[in-house]
Amino acid sequence: MEFLRLLLVFVHFIGLAVLIGSFLAQLRQPAVEGRRSPGTGMLHGALVQLVTGIALVGIREGVLDLPVDNIKITVKLLILLVILGLVLFGRRKPLNQVLFSAIGVLAVVNVGLAVFWV
Repeated sequence: MEFLRLLLVFVHFIGLAVLIGSFLAQLRQPAVEGRRSPGTGMLHGALVQLVTGIALVGIREGVLDLPVDNIKITVKLLILLVILGLVLFGRRKPLNQVLFSAIGVLAVVNVGLAVFWV
């Protein structure tokens, strides 16, 4: 079971890298009339983070019977849902620079919460 947990953590990190990497790659491209549409990589990265994060919590609580900080997980989930909402909304109608930047900032905040909230 430990191998599965580590594999999920690995894939979770890949999702994070895809989300933030796609965001940074799009910053280099010129904005059209000051607006940007989130790319497919941002959508896939956020979805991978969501699925693997839920699986990690399930394995930790259900199979390994280890405690989970439910407040931390809830805050991280809410931030990810906001990111996912912005990405989905931005794929239909391009986002202004502030909302587009919020995707990257919230992704980095989520990493900070994962690392520093013990």
